[in-house]
Order: sequence, then C-alpha cells, then structure tokens
Amino acid sequence: MKKVSLLIGITLFILLPTLHVHGEEKTSDSRDLTEGSKSAILMEQDTGEILMDRNIHEQLPPASMTKVMTLLLIMEELDKGNIKLNEKVRVSENASSMGGSQVFLEAGEEMSIENLIKGIAVASGNDASVAMAERIAGSEEAFVKKMNEKVKQLNLKDTKFKNSSGLPAKDHYSTAHDMAVISKELLKYENVTEYTSIYEDYLRKGTDNEFWLVNTNRLVKFYPGVDGLKTGFTNEAKYCLTATAKKDNMRVITVVMGAETPKERNKMVSNMLDYAFNHYQTEKLYDKGQTITELELLKSETSQVDIVTSQSVSILSKKGEEIDHVKSSYTIDDNIELPLEKGTQVGVLTLNDGEDVVSEIPLVTNEHIDRASYYTLFKRSLNKLAKYN
Repeated sequence: MKKVSLLIGITLFILLPTLHVHGEEKTSDSRDLTEGSKSAILMEQDTGEILMDRNIHEQLPPASMTKVMTLLLIMEELDKGNIKLNEKVRVSENASSMGGSQVFLEAGEEMSIENLIKGIAVASGNDASVAMAERIAGSEEAFVKKMNEKVKQLNLKDTKFKNSSGLPAKDHYSTAHDMAVISKELLKYENVTEYTSIYEDYLRKGTDNEFWLVNTNRLVKFYPGVDGLKTGFTNEAKYCLTATAKKDNMRVITVVMGAETPKERNKMVSNMLDYAFNHYQTEKLYDKGQTITELELLKSETSQVDIVTSQSVSILSKKGEEIDHVKSSYTIDDNIELPLEKGTQVGVLTLNDGEDVVSEIPLVTNEHIDRASYYTLFKRSLNKLAKYN
C-alpha cells in the first residue's frame, strides 16, 4: 500500500472511551434506558461508535428486521444499475402466497420495483420481499445465499438468515449488534430513507384494488428526525425495532429486540435517541462520494479515475469535551487489477489522533472501470510520442 499524507490538519472533538450504559450505575446520564428488552444497542452512524448496549451479541430471532438486509441487497443492485426503479416485476405464485404482513400482491400482477420497495419499507410486505428476492437472484433460496454472503463480507459472527422476510424459521437469527451494522451499511445508500420515512402512501392508487400503506414504525411520525428503518414482531421475537434518526450533523442507529409491547419498544428507542442527541455531537469531515485523490491507470479505458469516500466521515465527541488534533492520510493499493466494479475498495482513509487510529474508511471507485481497448492504448502511445517530439 502507498501511504500519502493529506494536506489537512483538523482541530476537532475526540471521543473518549465508549460509554456503556448499565442499570446498576446510578447517575442520571447512565441509567438503563432499555430495561425490559432482551437486547439493545445505540450506535453513531458515521463512526460506528457504540454509545449504549445491552446483551448486544445475544442471538435472537429478528422477525421483520430481517428486511434491513433485504433492502440492503436491493439498494446495492440499484446502485450497480442491475435493476431500475421503474422496472416492472411479475409476481410469482410463490411470492403471492406469503403469509404474515403483506401488501396482497396477486400472482401474475406486475408492479414497479419502486412500489415493491415501498411495500417492504413501509408495510413490511413479506410478499413484496419475496418478489424482489426472486427478481434479483432467481429464487428466494438463491437470494438468501446472497444475504448470508453479505453477512460474511461484513464480518458478522452471530447472524444467519433462512428467508428474506423474517417469517419464523429454524436457525434464523441475528443480534442487536449485527442488525446495527447491517443498518449502518444500508444507510450508506442515503436515498433509502426516502422510502423508510414514508408514513402513509398507496399502491395501485386510483384503481379498484388500491392498497393503503401505513408505516409499521410509528416513530417516523411521532419522533422528530426518525426516518427509518424497520419494525419486527413474531410471538417468539416479541416486539423489535431498528430505528434511525438524524439531528444536525449526527445520525444514530438504535436496535431493540424482545420488548413485551410496542409501546415499551418505542419508549426505549425514544429514550436512547434523546440520550444520543443530548450528550453527543459530530463534526463532518467528508461527504459520501467526496473525491480524495485521482489515479492515473494507464491500462484503463478512462486514464484518470476518481477515488472517493465510501461513506460520510465524521468525528464523534461528547458535548463539552476538550479539543484535540486529528490528521488524515490515505493509502492506495499497489496492485489494482482491471476491470473494477463501481464501489470497489482500492484504498483506506485513516484518521489519527497522534499515534492512535481514530477511524479507517474504505476508499472506492466512483464508477465502473474497464480495461482499455487496443485502440485506446494505441492512441495514448501516439499522444505520448507526439508530446516528446
């Protein structure tokens, strides 16, 4: 890896060691806000810092929070251009037969991918989830394989999926920690909240079989800043919620699993959000997709390639903490093989506080990069000859 120091020295707040909140501590700032849940976590989005935790690695049924992973794979396919929002998907008998929460798709019906996403994100439609799984992978079984491959890519140790919807299944489990990490990855696709923040909408609007969508996540309407992500409930899982909210420059993710009632679940999430926004702040350094450097790849079709941040980059601090100094540097892989898909990691952006690494962020390609054709290479050779003559 080649290491390059950026011409940037940033005076910013630095987070002290992560605060873990436990019920036995008596101060008002560290009271247990998740009493009554089986598992819970509060995470800051950009840095991934855990601000609060309860049994975060306990394997539990995630119910419809499973759809956070389903939405992640959908957003990846949209980003790659493999599917389009206006594309129509024909609903199979299998997809239309799903029980539980559904948007009542009919076998043979055609619906746009955008509306199927709404069906998943707003109404938690199991039928819509399976329809999209079949469109992307050919079958739900093949899609589930992709889900578990993504679990491995994210280095998650306590998650295994058996379906795309979260319907009860043996050996289908996750944890509060893993659901937060999957949500963090999903939120890199910032347009996903355009769907998860919808409180009510309609499918087939104006037709005889118009269907009213109402968000299963009531906090979207009743807690300012909440714009996602996904509820879950089965008799075994109890009431679950993965939620996200943004205030000022800071976005946080909460997960509650195993609450006894939806009211208790929503109260826990609201309390954690209050805690985060009252006690922490972030300073943004880079936006997602911001160019860090340009590479000259002589054997690529486009000789100059922008290398960009894979996500927004921030520094997290407790409000009122002392100021320290942060420096940034980046490294680029020595051997880059073509072709490269859009979003391929080719380097790392590192934030340092002295000798301590504060954060490491993948640097990626901002477009698909093909090998140069023989004609392009010939043309470049001629241009170089002309330059030196």
